[in-house]
Amino acid sequence: MSTHREGVFVEGLWVEKDPLPADIPSVPEVGCTSAPLESMAFHFGSYCKKYNDDYMLCKGESQDPKHCLKEGRKVTRCALDLIRRLKENCDQEWTQHWQCLDMNNHQFFQCRKEEKTFNNCVFKTLGLTKVIPETPEGVTPVHLKEKPLFK
Repeated sequence: MSTHREGVFVEGLWVEKDPLPADIPSVPEVGCTSAPLESMAFHFGSYCKKYNDDYMLCKGESQDPKHCLKEGRKVTRCALDLIRRLKENCDQEWTQHWQCLDMNNHQFFQCRKEEKTFNNCVFKTLGLTKVIPETPEGVTPVHLKEKPLFK
């Protein structure tokens, strides 16, 4: 296996020349930039938790990148499914939130109003919850506070 692989740009997209092994199922790329991915990150963590956990356990078993391709494909499929559901149910709210992040250097505190609207849509229509890791017990998470500004 070489350390450098040539790629080809096709209509602005990165396309890998080397095909996947036949035993690895094909799945399309997610195709999002960092702002939409960051906007949906907590919801992705909740929606795809079991696939992410399987993938991380697999990554701990071996240093060989090929070892976990199947699990990685499951994570990608789950992300694509979440993106499809977000576009169907909360497209306007999601777009406003990720555009705010994009315009404000990806700083969440600058986009709390848009985040609250987006979260409410996701909570109501998709039934997901948002859990922020390491939030102390008994403390209201920042996304549920009425005035989420720090002084």
